[in-house]
Amino acid sequence: MRIFTIITLLFLSLVSNAQIEKLTGPRFGITFITKGYGADFLNEGINFDEDKNNGFGNTGSAFTTQYGWQWETRFADGGENFIGIVEWVALVAGLEKGMFLPSASSLVGIRTMKGFEVALGPNISLSGVGLAFATGYNFKSGNLNIPVNIAFVPGINKNGRYRDSNSILTEYSYSTGNRISLMIGFNINKK
Repeated sequence: MRIFTIITLLFLSLVSNAQIEKLTGPRFGITFITKGYGADFLNEGINFDEDKNNGFGNTGSAFTTQYGWQWETRFADGGENFIGIVEWVALVAGLEKGMFLPSASSLVGIRTMKGFEVALGPNISLSGVGLAFATGYNFKSGNLNIPVNIAFVPGINKNGRYRDSNSILTEYSYSTGNRISLMIGFNINKK
């Protein structure tokens, strides 16, 4: 009886796992970064001098492109008005400037049957760890999904210090810069 129970549970587990829809596909977009360390690095690159510029956040805001891949798993899809989604998004920014700036997000959210979606979760990048918020719409054409999303990652407040031209050490607070992204992609539902 014990073996029968284990085999039955294993079979039911496989059947329920087969019903979970998994989608993957490319993502492209543009990101606006408000003034802060992230924008300084994009504007001046590795040559940015904190002392010469009197700290971080003094070169203005910046734009960069994004390219990457998304893995999505849908769960809690009982044909109701909402489905649960878990997404992993890996992106690389700065390629147009000869830079390789990786980031990764893990998002959990919901999507309505009409295609509107909202999600949030941790984001890790060279700026540090933060919380990402995303909202958007999933356009469908047959089996083709075309998600369009706006994402926001708030800047991280940090403390720094720089030496001015008189060799005086000054402490200050700065932000890594808020990141606002417009992303588009596609994937094919093979149902």
